[in-house]
Amino acid sequence: MDKVSIIIPVWNEEKNIAKSLQTLQSLRLLGHEVIVVDAGSSDNTPVIAHPFVDRLIIIKKKERATQQNIGAKQAKNNILLFLHADTLLPENAITLIQQAIHKKYVWGRFNVCFTHSAWIFRIIATLMNWRSCLTGIATGDQGIFVQRDVFLQLGGFAKIPLMEDIELSQRLKSLTRPSCLKASVLTSSRRWEQQGVIKTILLMWGLRLAYFMGVSPQRLSQYYKTFCR
Repeated sequence: MDKVSIIIPVWNEEKNIAKSLQTLQSLRLLGHEVIVVDAGSSDNTPVIAHPFVDRLIIIKKKERATQQNIGAKQAKNNILLFLHADTLLPENAITLIQQAIHKKYVWGRFNVCFTHSAWIFRIIATLMNWRSCLTGIATGDQGIFVQRDVFLQLGGFAKIPLMEDIELSQRLKSLTRPSCLKASVLTSSRRWEQQGVIKTILLMWGLRLAYFMGVSPQRLSQYYKTFCR
């Protein structure tokens, strides 16, 4: 079975990165690799991450698309898995990915669930998973995986400050629909808790609607930064 390169873009994640990377160490022993691309963190993220990764790349540009593209270009394995720093994989994640690729899927993603157990977060996760299956569009929170040669042939993530995961999904979907794995990654609910659940829902829906209506990612990124201040 093909090995997997796990690419994690980070910036100031010293509180989360050790726990996230520790869960991946058994995979490294099996020949899978972990690549962390740090966007010039001002905290101790690179120092904490270094012992737990096969490759630590530090760049100056804080842009997730660029970070992930750089990680993909330096990856050695045939399958790429893009994972957020605050997201944990299910126990059998790699086997499920390998099986999906063996079934001739070019790409795919996991279901998602949140660290907070409140009912509202279960509903949000369910709706996210349903929407993704219906539309064939995946978000970075869901752990997108893709064959490396296909990713590179498509030119990787578009160099845009927001919606890079949506944009890539659209291009990948033109090749084939994704493998929608039912196993769930566990992602942090911190953004929702900090900004407010309802406000964050409205923001996410509004940004995606605006994007599909043609508003530029650059303009949407400014809206997002203003909201998160």
